[in-house]
Parts: sequence; C-alpha cells; structure tokens
Amino acid sequence: MTQLLSTAVVPREQRLAYWTDMICNVYVQLGCDPVPGDRPRGEFDGSIRQHTLPSLDVSVVTSGPQKVMRTAGHIARSSDDYFLVSIQARGRGVVRQDGRDAVLSVGDFALYDSTRPYQLQFDDAFEQIVLKLPGERLRSELRQTEALTATTVSGREGAGHLLLGMIRTLHEDIDALQPASALAVGNGVLNILVAGLQTLPAARAPALSNLTAFHLARIKRRIDEQLDDPALSVGTLAAALGLSVSQIHRVFKSEPVTPAQYIWERRLEACSRDLLDPRAAGRTVGEIAYGRGFSDAAHFSRAFRERFGCSPREWRQRVAH
Repeated sequence: MTQLLSTAVVPREQRLAYWTDMICNVYVQLGCDPVPGDRPRGEFDGSIRQHTLPSLDVSVVTSGPQKVMRTAGHIARSSDDYFLVSIQARGRGVVRQDGRDAVLSVGDFALYDSTRPYQLQFDDAFEQIVLKLPGERLRSELRQTEALTATTVSGREGAGHLLLGMIRTLHEDIDALQPASALAVGNGVLNILVAGLQTLPAARAPALSNLTAFHLARIKRRIDEQLDDPALSVGTLAAALGLSVSQIHRVFKSEPVTPAQYIWERRLEACSRDLLDPRAAGRTVGEIAYGRGFSDAAHFSRAFRERFGCSPREWRQRVAH
C-alpha cells in the first residue's frame, strides 16, 4: 500500500504545522523546527511517500531544512517502540542519540531508537529513505542495540551499498509485489540492514569455536524440524540432541535471544508467512497459530503484535487492502 502526503495541499502559512502532524502520524510523536532562513514564518515544503510492507514501513522524505526532535515529553505521551533507519538519498543529515552524532552523506545510513530521545538535523534541502520496524523485531536479531544507534554505516561499500540499491529497486517496484514476495523482500532488507550494523565495532562479538558453531547449527535445524510440535521446548531439544539444558543455554550465549525465545521467534515467523499464503486463505488465524505450536490464542496475538507491530488479523488485512 502506497500513500503520498504533501504540504502542498494546505495554505503556505499552515505548512509547518501540517508537516509536524504528518511526521507524527507516519513515524512517532515528534517536534519540528525549521532551520532559520529567509522564509516567512509558518512556510514549509515537504512530502512523504509511504509504502507499507508486511514486515516494515518504507518511506521517502523530501523536504527543506529542519530540526526534528523526539524528547522525553514526547516519549511520555507516546511510548511507541520502533527502530528507525535513515538512509541519506540526497543532501546531508545528522542523527543524534545516546551521546553520539552520525553524519550522513549520500548513501550512508544510521539507526535510532524511538524509546529514547533523539534529534535529526538537516541544514539544507534533503531526501531520505526511512525504514520503520517494531523494536522487538530488531532486538531479536542484534545484541546491545543501544550501542549501535547514531553511528554511520557507509553506503559506499558492503552492506550499506547493497541496502541502498535494494531499497531504491523496492521503491520502484513495490506496488507490483505479491504479498508473499513483499514479505520476502522485507525480510531481505532486514537481513542486509543487520549485516550492515554488524560491521560496526560495537556489534563485533568474539568468533565462535568450531564446536559451538556446530552445536548451534544442530539446535536451530532441530527447532525448524519440530516447530509445529507444541511440546517442543529446551528440555525436549536437549534430550533429542544428547545435550544438557545448560549446554544449550551456553551455546546460545552469543545469540541476541535465549533458546526459548528463538523457538517462539521461529514460530511467529512461520505464522507470518502462513497468514499471507493464498493456500491458507481458508484457515482462521487461530488454526494457523495452533498449527505452528501455539496453544494460547491470546499469547499468540500479543507476541505477534510485539514482533510485527500489528495483530495477526491486521497483518492479513493490510496485505489484502
């Protein structure tokens, strides 16, 4: 689903207030001040083209000089838990959070967390591509995300370069994607984003020993094989693989989630695919959840919302629309 929002639809003296409302609706509660210049008070030009994918929101922001702020007051009024990623497409920007400044040139990107104050500064006209995804989604992929915010990831090489190219292609073709394809592309964008963030010094972890890597692969493979079994647990895994429960927990120490959390994450991902699968169109949300090992509908719905930012039913309906 694509939506175009623009300040051009309101009188010039109302555009700054309208822009502030726009960015609050698309992202999170924010304040906005124009960078001083020779424009009359209240005048402002900007547009947001918003694309909604099953697994993340992608928007293209084109606007004039400004400073955007999320303060402690905004957070107190709206406790949204999202990660946002700004990819600089034109001009120059600065992302400030957690005592760090990320200076973004064309192609660079930086991460910031809506649960803590941040600032975005643009001294000239600019264009940015912004990714927005639920907080739990990224925390399940990366350790210590608070150490990775407001840190520049270069777009001139490696994952940053791949991410920019993929996002630009997605922007051009997004309305033609089928639901399952859109989900796959969204997951691909997330994987490249994680790969780029993992290149940052704060994300680098000691290499796993060959034995630990072997056991981790065995455990994950076994989880995928038994995902539909409601009795699957860390205990049953340990028994099936000839390991102790404490061994499995030690193997997972390098992962951003515990073994039990990993099982639930994999089940949620499987459910997200099933909800978009035309072959499962006749199955209810509850049937899909029970078929993937969930035994409590309320727990499933709550966990799904935390992971994907909407209810299972909304996930299905969003794509249908």
